[in-house]
Amino acid sequence: MIALRMLGVLAILAGPVTGLAQEKPYPSQVIRIIVPFAAGGTADALARITAEHLSQRWSSPVIVENRPGAQGNTAMAFVARSAPDGYTLVLVPVGNAAVNPSLFNDLPYDTLRDFAPITQLATVENVLVINGKSPIRTLKELIEAGKSKSATFTYSTPGAGSQAHLAAELLARSAGIELTHVPYRGLAPALTDVLNGQITMTFAQLSSARQFIDNGQLRALGIASKERSAAIPHIPTIAAELPGFEAVSWYALMVPARTPDAIIRKLQAEVARILELPNVRSALEAQGAQAVGNTPEELANIIREDTARWAKVIRDANIEIK
Repeated sequence: MIALRMLGVLAILAGPVTGLAQEKPYPSQVIRIIVPFAAGGTADALARITAEHLSQRWSSPVIVENRPGAQGNTAMAFVARSAPDGYTLVLVPVGNAAVNPSLFNDLPYDTLRDFAPITQLATVENVLVINGKSPIRTLKELIEAGKSKSATFTYSTPGAGSQAHLAAELLARSAGIELTHVPYRGLAPALTDVLNGQITMTFAQLSSARQFIDNGQLRALGIASKERSAAIPHIPTIAAELPGFEAVSWYALMVPARTPDAIIRKLQAEVARILELPNVRSALEAQGAQAVGNTPEELANIIREDTARWAKVIRDANIEIK
């Protein structure tokens, strides 16, 4: 009897200790932000800005780990298989979240099934540019010329399935014109051949094209966002000529599915606070990006809408990754 009573006392004493062990405050260890690309570029910069400020805010360090490969799919698959404990995050571009599911038949992850959204970090404006010496001065002139039977317009991209590729195909179908795709291995050569007049046009992130627009080597015909750019407000939106047109790049933070909601909410609130800091907004603007910081629900809706929109473009244009 005495032995049984002692066991009962021990069980009572052990209960609170066990509970405390299970309720470790988050975060209590290193957090990793996985970037699906090599160091450098907008995605990497956004991850490092976020990691730096989270580390300052919390006692636990936040580090950036670059895992390039297979157009970002390698990193996405890695995070999808990671423990859903809030210690492995992934910086997700629109391509990996909403485009690749329609481009690859054997994608090793499902965006909606395998990930939980945290927040959209930033949007990046894309701009339609042509050579600065071209006689075409407006989007309307481009469309009118494109409808001529004698016109042969080409557009360059960093590769098949890229945001530039999808934006150009959306433009062709929205305007009812024919455009010939010339894919390159990366943005630099794609932009170079527009600069030297070998290619008619391309879509490029504003941060990459801005210097050439400013010095007159490129002419911007339109911004691919709903509203004019604060950086170059004199450039009209493409939607002003083609209502509803939008082809915006964006970057978001996500975690493996089944990550506790309390952790997701804590991450979202902290990242949203960071994105409101004036120095962070300035750093993002230097990357040609606009801070967002929306809710997980809002991000989930954006992913669903963009997935459906780009799936239609890919299907209609018969875009394939070979």
